[in-house]
Amino acid sequence: MSFDALPFDADQAQVLARKTFEIEAAAVLGLASRVGPEFARAVHIVLTCRGRVVVMGMGKSGHIGRKVAATLASTGTPAMFVHPAEASHGDLGMITPADVVLAISNSGESAELTAILPMLSRQGVPLVAITGGLQSTLARHAQVTLDSSVAQEACPLNLAPTASTTAQLALGDALAVALLDARGFRPEDFARSHPGGALGRKLLTHVSDVMRRGDAVPQVGLEASFSDLMREMSTKGLGASAIVNAHQQVLGIFTDGDLRRLVEKGVDLRTTQAGDVMCDRPHTVRADCLAAEAVALMEQHRITSVLVVDANGVLCGALNTNDLMRAKVI
Repeated sequence: MSFDALPFDADQAQVLARKTFEIEAAAVLGLASRVGPEFARAVHIVLTCRGRVVVMGMGKSGHIGRKVAATLASTGTPAMFVHPAEASHGDLGMITPADVVLAISNSGESAELTAILPMLSRQGVPLVAITGGLQSTLARHAQVTLDSSVAQEACPLNLAPTASTTAQLALGDALAVALLDARGFRPEDFARSHPGGALGRKLLTHVSDVMRRGDAVPQVGLEASFSDLMREMSTKGLGASAIVNAHQQVLGIFTDGDLRRLVEKGVDLRTTQAGDVMCDRPHTVRADCLAAEAVALMEQHRITSVLVVDANGVLCGALNTNDLMRAKVI
């Protein structure tokens, strides 16, 4: 049967969507009243773990488990997902007594999961359970049980895991957030786990990583002719040039914008020198600053290039917005 031939009630679809949101929101809000000493014990068990958090779950709970493991790992708690069925066929060797197992199951009776619980117990591996079956096999084996039970699934048949998996995910996130806070996890720590992301680039990329160096940095002396100044700017392609003294200390800067303003004023540039036309209060940054700080400086002062200096004001680099865009900092 083609899709076009299927009976479809647009109003009913919208009603079910709203009902799904209401049921799943109620499931998550219901967790708040159940947070107590058991949750704190689970956090403490993970904090004192010398190994990794091994997350396990079957079916939809397994999908949630993979996400929980990824969230834990990216927020300072080493974690991995091990499939319970594979664990019975060799992957159990991945788990050591130094680890903690976080097992997720709505019923607490998933056969593949319950089959390995006795082995985990004999190894002395601490077990934290997220389950709606508080009297289940999983709950009986666990040192700590976090109650993820829900009044009903969002599925109209009350069969497909919907509200229950949302509750599992929310509990996993709550655990990760509590652990993040307890470890004193900072944005810089998060960035180190996400070097390829926008936040990682902003928090890990320094000016020294993206700046132009050596002969690529346009610079002239105070007495350089205007034509020499223009030649340096054109050759280096920065859109600006530093004006330095004999010790390479920055005295000023001249930019494309300065050139336009002089032309608009009708200044005769043929007899001028670099020292005559430079801006003698240039904005500068240090090489060890974050590139994001250079971006903020440039946005604040509406400039497109900035000079990089050391503690003594000696020119050591330069960068412009194109350099920052290539580095994907902006």
